[in-house]
Amino acid sequence: MEHNAQRAQKEDIMAKNTQRSRYSTSRRSLLLKGLAVGGAGALGAGLLTNGVPAFAKERSSGITRGDVAILRFLAAIEILETDLWQQYNELGGIPDSEVPGGTASAPYVNALQQLDGDMSQYIHDNTEDEISHFTFINAFLASIGADPVNLDHFRNIPSSKATGARQIGRLTNLMELTVDTSWWTRYRSRNKNPDFGDTFAQAIPGLS
Repeated sequence: MEHNAQRAQKEDIMAKNTQRSRYSTSRRSLLLKGLAVGGAGALGAGLLTNGVPAFAKERSSGITRGDVAILRFLAAIEILETDLWQQYNELGGIPDSEVPGGTASAPYVNALQQLDGDMSQYIHDNTEDEISHFTFINAFLASIGADPVNLDHFRNIPSSKATGARQIGRLTNLMELTVDTSWWTRYRSRNKNPDFGDTFAQAIPGLS
């Protein structure tokens, strides 16, 4: 009797482990497919083939409420990052048809170019990347019948009054942001290494 009970317990444990493994594989498969499609540059309209979302055929594999919650959380983070980078692009980036808004501030752009002559292009490209990230995730959520993320209701933080900035509601406060600019002095150092505990001065102390 005791032997049978132990055997039944082992079988129950094995069944639960198998179920957990399948669930983990399903989520891993979902994430890997997302990375594969994202890495191929299939964003926005690129998700669609003959009007059918690229992921729609995978619904049978079982996307759980937990999967959707993770994706919605990631989309929210990407929207917050986009809000921050858009403000930078308005002031020091390259406002254009790809990343519209703002007129740029010549003094700010000139100051950034003292650090890196390509900084404006870097800001522009990062902003465009962040936009594509949340657009991609929201497109996938919509394709599986889940609600995409929209944080417009929370855009109630005032804009910077600096020349070039649009006066619209924001999600992030650029004026109260602290930035670690020691990366610049760290990368230019010839005789120090952060892996050995060396510290580096801030390139722009007023931002830290």
